[in-house]
Amino acid sequence: MASVSGSGQFGWDVANATAGAFSESAASTGFTKQVVFAILAVIAALLVLEQVSYRRKKGGLPGPTWTIPVIGKFADSLHPSLEKYMEGWNSGDLSVASVFHIFIVIASSNEFTRKILNSPTYAEPCLVASAKQVLCPDNWVFLNGKTHVDYRKGLNTLFTSRSLGIYLSIQEKIYRKHFAAWLERAAKSGGASEQMMIPVRNLNMETSIRVFCGDYIPEEAVKSIEEQYWLITVALELVNFPLALPGTKVYNAIQARKNAMKWFEHTAAQSKKRMAAGEEVTCLTDAWVKAMVDARQDRVNEDLGVEQRMVLVRDFSDREIAMVLLSFLFASQDAMSSGLIYLLQHLADHPDVLRKVREEQYALRNNDPESPIDFATVERMEYTRAVVKESLRLKPPVIMVPYMTRRPFPISENYTVPKGSMVIPSFWNSLHDAQSYPEPDAFRPERWLEGPDSPAQKATKNYLVFGSGPHHCIGQQYAMMHLTAVIGTASVLLNWEHEVTPLSDKVQIIATIFPKDGTLLRFSPRPAPPIDATPEAAAAMA
Repeated sequence: MASVSGSGQFGWDVANATAGAFSESAASTGFTKQVVFAILAVIAALLVLEQVSYRRKKGGLPGPTWTIPVIGKFADSLHPSLEKYMEGWNSGDLSVASVFHIFIVIASSNEFTRKILNSPTYAEPCLVASAKQVLCPDNWVFLNGKTHVDYRKGLNTLFTSRSLGIYLSIQEKIYRKHFAAWLERAAKSGGASEQMMIPVRNLNMETSIRVFCGDYIPEEAVKSIEEQYWLITVALELVNFPLALPGTKVYNAIQARKNAMKWFEHTAAQSKKRMAAGEEVTCLTDAWVKAMVDARQDRVNEDLGVEQRMVLVRDFSDREIAMVLLSFLFASQDAMSSGLIYLLQHLADHPDVLRKVREEQYALRNNDPESPIDFATVERMEYTRAVVKESLRLKPPVIMVPYMTRRPFPISENYTVPKGSMVIPSFWNSLHDAQSYPEPDAFRPERWLEGPDSPAQKATKNYLVFGSGPHHCIGQQYAMMHLTAVIGTASVLLNWEHEVTPLSDKVQIIATIFPKDGTLLRFSPRPAPPIDATPEAAAAMA
C-alpha cells in the first residue's frame, strides 16, 4: 500500500509539474505574442505617422501621393538621371519628394530658384548630407551672415585682373604639357579615340593645384591628391551611407581630404615665410597671404580697399587657409572638368563654330600658336568667350544645389517649406527657357553677340551657371578665364574629332554632369599656319 500510495503521489506530482510547465509555456507564448503585436503596432503607427507627416508637409504640391515607407525615393537617388529630374521639374514650379527621413522641396522655376538662393535667413547651403563630414563642418562655405560676407570680401582680392594674370602664366604651361601627352598617346595608339573624362580631370586638377599652391607641393604629392580626389567626388552624391565607417565612400573621402589638407597647410606655412620676406607672388595662396601682410603693415596694395584691409588685418591660420583651398578645389575640379569636356564635344560636333574660334585665335596670336597669351588677350577673345558661355548654358556642370531650411520658409503665397527640410533650387529650366533663349536646345554662341537688347543678354537673371545670392561662385571670373584660355590654346595646337556613340548625348550625374560615354575624342597635331596667312585661311587649314 505504501508503495502504491507513493507511486500515486509521484504521478500527481508529475501531472502537476507538466500542467505547470504547460501553463508557464502558454503564458510565455502569450507574452511573446503580446510583445510581437505591440512591436508591430508601434511599427504600423510609425509608418502611418510617416505618411501623415509627408502628406501634411506636401500640401497641394506635385509629387508622389504617398511616400515609399522608410526609404522614399532612395532607389532613384542611387541612380540619378537627368530624365527623372526633368520629370519632377516639369511637374510644377515646386514639387516634393522624400528620401529616408528627409523631406525635399524642389524648385524648377527661375522665380523660386532665385528666391532660395537669395534667402540666407531662411535657408543655407548643405550640398549633400555627407558634405560637412568630408569638407569639414567649419569650412567657410557652410558659414552664413557677417562671417561669410567677411570671408568673401577678403577672398575677392584673389580674383582681380592682376591676380588672374599671374595664374594664367601657370595655366598655359600646364595646358601645353597635357596637350602634348594627349598627342603622344594618340600617336602610340595609331590615332585611336580616347575616353577623355579622366585626362580632362587630370588637366584641371594639376591646373588648380598649381594655381592655388604654386610649387609648394612636390610632384608626387600632387599625383596623390589627383588620384585620391575621385574618392571625394563619389562621396558627395545626393545619397550616401551616412556613417564614416571604414570602407564606406564617406570614410574614404575623409582620408583623401586629410591628405590634401596636410599639403594645403604646408603651402600656407611656406607662403607665409616667403611673403613675410617680401618675395614675389607665384600663386593664389601667395596673393592671399601678401594681401594679409600688406593689410597688417599698411603697405600699398592697389587691390585692397578699406573694407578688405579691415577683414584681412587678422591672421588667418594655416588650417583656415587650407580649408579655403580645399573648398576652391572642390568648387573648381568637377565643375570645370564637366565644362571642358562638353566644350571639346560641342566644338567637335560643330566644326563651323570651331572654325570661328580658330579665326579669332589666329588673329589675336598673330598666327603664332607658340606665343604666350596674357590676361588682356583673353579679355579680347569675344567669340571664344561666347562659345564658353553657350556651352555652359546648354550643359550646365551643376544642375542643382541642395539647401536646408533653418526656419519655416514662406516660399510662395500658398506654401511654406517646413523647417529642417531640404530645398533644392534647380538651374536647368532657367537655362533652357525658350523666351530667354530661343531654340534653347541648340548650340548657338551667336546669341551672346546680338547686342544688349537680345533675349539672351536681357535675361541676366536666367543665367544661373554660377548661382546667385550670397553664395554665388566667387571664382566665376577665374572659371571663365580658364575655360576660354584652354579652349583657345587647344584650337590652335590640336585637331580633334568626336566619335559619336548612342550615349554621347546621354547625361551621367556624378556630383556634376558628364556625357555617359566619357566623350571619345581623336587628337592629332595642328600645324602652324604661314605667318602671312589671313585668320580665315589659317582656320581653314586641315
